[in-house]
Amino acid sequence: MTKPEPPESKGHRGVENAVMLGFFVVLVTAGIWLLGSMADIRKTQDCAAQGRRNCATIENPSHSR
Repeated sequence: MTKPEPPESKGHRGVENAVMLGFFVVLVTAGIWLLGSMADIRKTQDCAAQGRRNCATIENPSHSR
């Protein structure tokens, strides 16, 4: 005969849920960042495929006085 499983403590379950939530947030954030990066690369490749020049994004630094 098998022994019955001991009931889980609510404190332990809360820690597991917090870890899973953190993992989910990191996974969604990485996915959003990856989609944004892929869109930028696609725009640059489309520009170059059309034979245009100066397709690279140039960031304008802010001037603070």
